[in-house]
Amino acid sequence: MLGEVDVLAERLRSRLPEDAAPMQRLRLLNQFFSAELGFAGNINNFYDSGNSYLHQVLASRRGIPISLAVIYLELAGQVGLSACGVGFPGHFLIKVKLRQGDVFLDPLTCHSLSRSALEEALLPYLAKQGAGAAGLEHYLVDASPRQVLARMLRNLKEIHRSQSDLLRLLSVQQRLVILLPGDMQELRDRAEVLESLGCWAAAAEDLQTYLRRNPAASDLELIKRRLRGLQARGGPGLH
Repeated sequence: MLGEVDVLAERLRSRLPEDAAPMQRLRLLNQFFSAELGFAGNINNFYDSGNSYLHQVLASRRGIPISLAVIYLELAGQVGLSACGVGFPGHFLIKVKLRQGDVFLDPLTCHSLSRSALEEALLPYLAKQGAGAAGLEHYLVDASPRQVLARMLRNLKEIHRSQSDLLRLLSVQQRLVILLPGDMQELRDRAEVLESLGCWAAAAEDLQTYLRRNPAASDLELIKRRLRGLQARGGPGLH
């Protein structure tokens, strides 16, 4: 997969003068990514799990904002642009850092987004947050690689959960627990999947860890009841 991206980057680099300004590099990358290669949103099947697997996105040229952004960001880095992802609510963005200021792009189209457009897109989210919601700048910070991966995994988590695909859901949940060892919600959610699969001892162990690390949890009594039920059932579960 990385080799394929390297080949695409080399194609683009061969068209760039060595002294090309960052803005020229950005324009050529947008043209190359969107118009020539044809990367775009999979609007006909937006909730297909394949949209989150980069090798499938590279093959089909269709994806969701975050998977398209990951490929775009790798190409951007290889042509000398400083760019990163932005975990904007509801729609992952690309930030390209130029001397004259940051440019925010929609990964589905490579179109730049004005500040007013970003503020408008944020309004429904802010309305849900109430009076204490943070301003726009709070939602435009750089996303770390760990945050990007967690967001991709959580997209898959919701897809597999909605389809009741418990084995794939467990696979994703295992990765989230490893990636985010301090996130007790992910540990609790893994316990729920394990319980659904009949892995009662493993589920009980996760809930015990959850209670030990999170003694003031808001769902404390509910988790204690679930744990007692699991311990009463016992048994090895799946092998």
